[in-house]
Amino acid sequence: MQPLRPDEPRQLGPYRLIAALGEGGMGRVLLGIAPDGRLVAVKQVHAQFAHDPGFRERFRREVATSRLVSGAYTAAVMDADPEAETPWLASVFVTGPSLKEAVDTAGPLPVNALRHLATGLAAALLDIHRAGLIHRDLKPSNVLLTDDGPRVIDFGIARAVEDGQELTGTGAIIGSPAFMSPEQAGTAPVTPASDVFSFGALLVMAATGRGPFTGTTTAQTLYNVVHSQPDLGALPPDVRRFVEPCLAKNPAHRPTPAQLLDFLGHLPPGTTPWPEAVHARIHRQDAEVRAVLSLPLPQWRPPPKPRPAKKRRRWIWAVSAAVLAVALVAGTVTVYRLAQSAKAARDAPPPLSIQDALTPERLLRADPCKVLDSEYTPEERPSYTYRCQYTGTKNVAFDLVLGDALQTTGIRTSPTVIDGQGVLLNDISGGCEAMVRLPTRPGSSVMIYNSSRDGDPCAIAETALTEALKRLRDPVVDRQTQPGSLLPVDPCTVLDDATAQKIAGSAVKAAPQALRRCEWATQDTLSVTLDRGYPDTEGAEVDLGGISARQNKTGSTCTLSWTHLPSGDRESDNVRLSYYSATGDNACEKANEAAKAVIPKLPKP
Repeated sequence: MQPLRPDEPRQLGPYRLIAALGEGGMGRVLLGIAPDGRLVAVKQVHAQFAHDPGFRERFRREVATSRLVSGAYTAAVMDADPEAETPWLASVFVTGPSLKEAVDTAGPLPVNALRHLATGLAAALLDIHRAGLIHRDLKPSNVLLTDDGPRVIDFGIARAVEDGQELTGTGAIIGSPAFMSPEQAGTAPVTPASDVFSFGALLVMAATGRGPFTGTTTAQTLYNVVHSQPDLGALPPDVRRFVEPCLAKNPAHRPTPAQLLDFLGHLPPGTTPWPEAVHARIHRQDAEVRAVLSLPLPQWRPPPKPRPAKKRRRWIWAVSAAVLAVALVAGTVTVYRLAQSAKAARDAPPPLSIQDALTPERLLRADPCKVLDSEYTPEERPSYTYRCQYTGTKNVAFDLVLGDALQTTGIRTSPTVIDGQGVLLNDISGGCEAMVRLPTRPGSSVMIYNSSRDGDPCAIAETALTEALKRLRDPVVDRQTQPGSLLPVDPCTVLDDATAQKIAGSAVKAAPQALRRCEWATQDTLSVTLDRGYPDTEGAEVDLGGISARQNKTGSTCTLSWTHLPSGDRESDNVRLSYYSATGDNACEKANEAAKAVIPKLPKP
């Protein structure tokens, strides 16, 4: 913590500034006090970026989105002014060193602390992704360690600078090379799975003091990220088991934050998350803040009133002419549409019962971006085949998720019943999840997540869920697929339990993990995923009886992946089969045996 420079402002908006916390490539972070006495961290963008209209627009858009993120493990955005002479953003100030500072001074974290760190980071990513954001720069300096757990910072404007040419030189990339994903280092689209890769790299650094891809130069580090397998030899076995899949080169092979939380389980209450040396550092920072607050504070000044907007000229005649033109053709268009609607009603198949609409077979056929009606606008290019984000009235954002594993923590029963289906609610991040169980799979659900905190979030989510269940009964939401596509296939049906038991050597039973992933687990774990995405190009090429597959062996896990059916736009229907051996033996032999049992059960392309 440093005193303010003589040329720095003593106030931004309603916040009195009292000290400098740090500086990065995009702005300077200052300690401020809100009018109600709360401490805030104010990031003021460097002046050179303020003159770029494109940057301001991206900053404005991302500030609005980032305000939706609020969780136990993020520092929530409180205020921002993208129209200021130099734009700024204020978030909740939390006391604690960054993960980088903690590891540099106290050394690698022990296993219990790593579990606290992993659970907090996975929960933070879940909140960030549900708000429609991708962090894109999850690194040790962007994670603070507080007395009760980690806090992820700097998620509010990460995407705002994605296309900003002034932020980087020619050929430069945005992100931190040692912790970015292969997609960021290359040219592939960046999805929420990119943050999961960074999560894995960050956990390796926290456990060993060194990133898994760090080279002697930046170019060598980037090459390692894209082409080399991570160095995980020093990881404790319990940590390695959940970190390894996060570092898969193919984004489709990485777990989601929800799956990570499910794997990590509950933390014991009342435990101290960090080593004593880290808590001592937190207490020293507390003392520094109290010392700064004891000094005379800058005089508070009300923020200036916003300038009145300029009156726009009204093009009355042009608008009138356009309205008249529309009116002239409206009658013809209406008659045509009525005729088409009548024909469609005659030809449409009858709606399904609610029980049939909630079977895995039905949900696998449904396109999640068709399930809500025209009142809600779906995203243009969804990242997942089983979920879609919608924007409703007043820019309320919904996530519709089909067939995902039901998270039981924090769930309560709603008095609402939809078509005989009881509704479950989960208040999360100030918003609300509303869901119904699948009748044949009580551990899975159809869920609406409403991230808005306006009004009654659960009532709004229940309204959208009612519409979704109604539409799922109508075949009009069916996805158009090619003959032989994997998308309508339930992954739990491509391997019978008897065959899985023969391969694993012990009794196992199919357990759906998500709509498109199934698992057979005892001491060993066999999983099969059938989904659409970019094919895996990493790993050794192996032959599976006439099918060319990619084989990756990482520690005790062997993964086979192959393209089943090209689907255009560089994507394809892909099979991914992983085998984890508890003894570390024969993982690839077991994976090959399972793959040869699965292939005959797949549809013919």
